[in-house]
Amino acid sequence: MYDAVGRDLLLGSLSGGTDLCTGFLGPTPLLPLHAGVIQARGLGAKVEAYGEDGEPLVDEVGELVITEPMPSMPVSFWNDPDGARYRESYFATYPGVWRHGDWIKIRPDGGCVIYGRSDSTLNRGGVRMGTSDFYRVVEGFPEIADSLVIDTGRLGSEGRLILYVQTVPGAELDDDLAGRLKSALRSALSPRHVPDEIHGVPGIPRTLSGKKLEIPVRKILLGTPVDEAANRDTLANPEVLKHFVD
Repeated sequence: MYDAVGRDLLLGSLSGGTDLCTGFLGPTPLLPLHAGVIQARGLGAKVEAYGEDGEPLVDEVGELVITEPMPSMPVSFWNDPDGARYRESYFATYPGVWRHGDWIKIRPDGGCVIYGRSDSTLNRGGVRMGTSDFYRVVEGFPEIADSLVIDTGRLGSEGRLILYVQTVPGAELDDDLAGRLKSALRSALSPRHVPDEIHGVPGIPRTLSGKKLEIPVRKILLGTPVDEAANRDTLANPEVLKHFVD
């Protein structure tokens, strides 16, 4: 960008959340810019990385939490008179502390690295990887129209890595394609990221805004009733959910 457009740009990434209606990490002209690093936490945003014990971490990956109120935080949900759903959504893991649902590392210099959703990030053999890397490999195959990868592991226990693929018209998921997918994932990512199972489905569930339903599908696979895991009214193709329940 600096070479092709100009050296006097303020180039930077941001991170925030729809729930908060704001950003809390972003760029600043006062600090150096490093590839893959968001420069600083925003003014008034008390963002920390928490470990399992609820203590702040530095230069280690932890849960992104916000430990002091921000003016744009929601204070309640509709149709939640006792606040149970609200508390479960944000405060169940660390009582009184907002858990945002992302993995973050805060470097000693204050720079921040986001590793993706903590509920959907793949964690295989201690190697943590965002699902976007996985999709980049799988959806590079001309036979694959769309895909969804789910890690059913829980904290302290490794689960199964399940890959769902929607093939393009005229293609089918056979042993040859499954073998080539596994080989490509092994080569491009690591042996730990070879799926335990690969299933063909007629469609990948997406929201009306186009986001894949990684977290709701994971909840379904772990036993949550489908109507609790996903709101059908917010989905572009709710009819495909039944294939994941089956």
